[in-house]
Amino acid sequence: MIITCPNCNKQFKIDNSLIPDDGRDLQCGACDYVWFYKVEDKNDFPLKLNENISEIKINTDIKIKDENFKFSKKLQQEKKIKPEIKREISKEISNIIKKPSNKGSKFFSNLIVFIISIVALIILLDTLKTPLINVFPGLEIILFNLYETLQDIKLFIIDLI
Repeated sequence: MIITCPNCNKQFKIDNSLIPDDGRDLQCGACDYVWFYKVEDKNDFPLKLNENISEIKINTDIKIKDENFKFSKKLQQEKKIKPEIKREISKEISNIIKKPSNKGSKFFSNLIVFIISIVALIILLDTLKTPLINVFPGLEIILFNLYETLQDIKLFIIDLI
């Protein structure tokens, strides 16, 4: 059987044999709420076979259609309200998310991206040095000077440390 906690509405599947006819105290595993539970027989009266089943079905169909109509009306009303609520929520979220702009950190971020891009370009040129020199013979002197300059900068930084 499935038992629902009256405090937090968490549902638990419990074996019928664990609950005596007199009932017993149960404790919710989610919220630790303790309550007395007694098995109630929901079918107090037996079903009659001579009832007109088609008439019951028609009545239930009418009730279901009526509930669906009420539900669809409620949805239409919610749709009218939703755009206004969405605008208010988006304004509140944008106010919360807005961070003070710090131009100093933006400058250093851009500087780091620039340095990494230059290093990547130099590594790419070093990797493709031979094919580039075959296509552009005058590039050999420029690449040689670039590598010598980088070597001098490297030695200068090492001397500073």
